[in-house]
Amino acid sequence: MNRQIFRSILMPGLILQSVMIGGGYATGREIVEFFLVLGPSGGLLAMGVATIVLSVITAISFELARKTKSHTYHAFFGHLLGRGQVLYELGYFLMGLLVISVIASAAGEIAQKHLGLSASFGTLGLAVLIGVLAIYGTHLIERVLTGWSLLLYATYFAFVILYVSDFGDDLLSNLSQPVDGEWFYNGIKYVGFNLSVIPLILFCVVHLQSRSDALMAGALAGPLAMLPAVLLYLPMIASYPEILGAAVPSDFMIDRLDMRWMSLIFYLVLFGTFVETGTAYIHALNERIAEAQRSNGRKMAFWQRGVTVLVVLIAANVLANEFGLIQLIADGYGTLTWFFILVFAIPLLTRGSWLIFSNRENDHA
Repeated sequence: MNRQIFRSILMPGLILQSVMIGGGYATGREIVEFFLVLGPSGGLLAMGVATIVLSVITAISFELARKTKSHTYHAFFGHLLGRGQVLYELGYFLMGLLVISVIASAAGEIAQKHLGLSASFGTLGLAVLIGVLAIYGTHLIERVLTGWSLLLYATYFAFVILYVSDFGDDLLSNLSQPVDGEWFYNGIKYVGFNLSVIPLILFCVVHLQSRSDALMAGALAGPLAMLPAVLLYLPMIASYPEILGAAVPSDFMIDRLDMRWMSLIFYLVLFGTFVETGTAYIHALNERIAEAQRSNGRKMAFWQRGVTVLVVLIAANVLANEFGLIQLIADGYGTLTWFFILVFAIPLLTRGSWLIFSNRENDHA
């Protein structure tokens, strides 16, 4: 495949998947809260809605960012919301803190329960890896997030095949159960709480050379980002309804599979997804701080990027210990979902679309 085609068409979707998964569905709890509670078939319908809506919003976001040369969330929302961009920044900070709280909690549990290490070692390892990526910046982040996405696809495919071959007897029969009527609503909600990640990956828009690149990359981003969620959902259907009460459904399925080698691979890859998600949120925050310093004629030092990692992870760890994983996902994500729909999705679909198709900005398509 031509390198430019890969970087402009496929890489943005792979990076979106990398950023979404840690806070979006890596533990499986998010999939239960948004999809499986609708019943197996209802959840699949909601996933279809989420995929389509995610593609539409990502495509418009990519094209607006390309057209306005907005490669940071601050520049992007300066065009979209004007002075109202502070609303997104507030929501982004709260969502970032919430997501990193979830992944810090899950990383500690994985280290302790599945890798034979202490929970604090897992959290420290997460901080160190995020710090390295955040300090060295965009080029390294692009390579790592893209490569880890491909590894994740392979791991999830292998896991699904192994699990369904052993426990798939109930999969088809469970799909015949009644569909909950809220499947469309939940599909929209799921995209709503994931909206905050799209502006975090605008650094990859620099590779998009035309409107067709932006729209095609956005159209593919939805399926690329949701494919691992669908793969994880299939064995969850086979474990329905017992899995509904599992704090970490991924643990429930891995323990049931009882294959030590698959467990090690799965949890190492899962740990890597937490690093990816945390890196994206903190890298975007660092770029925002660096942008502010450049406007004052200063350059952000490496050590300052590391301090950002440390401060955010400490705050997130306190939040996770205070409220717990299930409550954070059920209450925190739901609260912020409608906020991002109001300050991002609606302005994007209205004013953003107008900016794209108007002549107010120079178009290089």
